[in-house]
Amino acid sequence: MIFEVSHRTTFSYSQSVSISHHLLHLSPRVSPHQTCRRHSLMIEPPPTIMKKATDYFGNPTTYLTIEEPHDELSIVARSNVEVTAPPARMPAETPAWDGIATMLREARERELLDVYQFAFDSPFTQSGNGAAAYAAPSFPEGRPVLEGAIDLMHRIHADFKYEGGVTDVYTPVDKVLAERRGVCQDFAHLQISCLRGLGIPTRYVSGYLLTHPPEGKERMVGADASHAWLSVWVPGTGWVDLDPTNDLLPSEQHVTVAWGRDYGDVSPINGLVLGGGKHEVEVAVDVVPVNG
Repeated sequence: MIFEVSHRTTFSYSQSVSISHHLLHLSPRVSPHQTCRRHSLMIEPPPTIMKKATDYFGNPTTYLTIEEPHDELSIVARSNVEVTAPPARMPAETPAWDGIATMLREARERELLDVYQFAFDSPFTQSGNGAAAYAAPSFPEGRPVLEGAIDLMHRIHADFKYEGGVTDVYTPVDKVLAERRGVCQDFAHLQISCLRGLGIPTRYVSGYLLTHPPEGKERMVGADASHAWLSVWVPGTGWVDLDPTNDLLPSEQHVTVAWGRDYGDVSPINGLVLGGGKHEVEVAVDVVPVNG
């Protein structure tokens, strides 16, 4: 699949901003199953400084400094991305989950050490014993790790209600677990916490998802949104994506932008402003399939 992705963010301030600095994660990253063919940014007011770089996790980033006083900031990212489906998975044939932690503790290879860093709590995935206890029924002794992870994904989708406006980026996993509702970011953080609580490396993935209008309805411009899911590490296979919000293994309709330990590592737009007072944010995303 080839997509044209448009991601528009508008910040409106009650008072003038004299200077601002921003770190963007808006350019889709290259992976074995994804190629970013074009990417551009339109920023108003235009930045004084704009630098492209790569962060610790290998995600493409852009750093901006805007020195012109402004009471509105518009950032529009446009990307042309080609996505291919990953190979079919055989969950029952993957290694047992309960040997992974020991294998990683004893690892000396750089590749495995890089994986191991995703087996620990991070700022947005800290939880008590609740997450591990919730995960336990999906992981009896000796169960294949991907089979258990998929079963856990099914349970989260069945047990939790998708409901916007009841959480924010700072909502802890324990609260999501207690109230059984939230959005894609919450469900990704929850499953990551569950898997890491069992010593299974898992990373947070941000991106976009092609959505479809209800039957008989026209597709609305700007109706798509940023999406979040997770990727679990499977020995002998590598990283396998799981989407608990939609209860599926992502394929060619998921566009990956960045991955890290949690949302805090890959926030689409992060920054610091001098002035501004109160502010409002409007976001509009379009993911449109194209022929080439």
